[in-house]
Amino acid sequence: MLASASGKSPSKTTISTLAKPLAAVPGVFFCANITHMRRMTITERAANIEDEFAFLEDWEDRYAHIIDLGKANPPLEIHERTEDSKVRGCASQVWMVITPLGDDRLEIRAESDAMIVSGLISLLIQLFSGASRTEISDFDADAFLEKIGVKGALSAQRSNGLASMLARIKQTAAA
Repeated sequence: MLASASGKSPSKTTISTLAKPLAAVPGVFFCANITHMRRMTITERAANIEDEFAFLEDWEDRYAHIIDLGKANPPLEIHERTEDSKVRGCASQVWMVITPLGDDRLEIRAESDAMIVSGLISLLIQLFSGASRTEISDFDADAFLEKIGVKGALSAQRSNGLASMLARIKQTAAA
């Protein structure tokens, strides 16, 4: 047993400002609790993602990285996987929940039954979740995804699915 300088046992005081301990917040969603992450512009986020992808030498490395992103993407709650949240036009099952936040920003959460699609979802979440509706509407996601080498390397089915996910995000932002 440890003793303090006074000879008494130290108290077991735990200080936490989080509603949940970090261990209970899976994947990338712990970033939602970091205020400065929410306030980054989409252009700043895109630059960070572009830097990540710049280190990847070929499509196989990018593919592996996207799959790793997908593994970190937390699942939706069972009650959130509904017909309304399902994204049409995807070869895999994709559910997307977009929630308005204060100050005209949107929170985006989604999941898929396919790992590569989960990774693409994670990429879109990193880019758009917490951003303003105007920023989302104005950002050219197609050009960005082409620039980092993702769009051109996808199969026709995956490209259609990615386009459907982007369309859902853009339509919600415009509403």
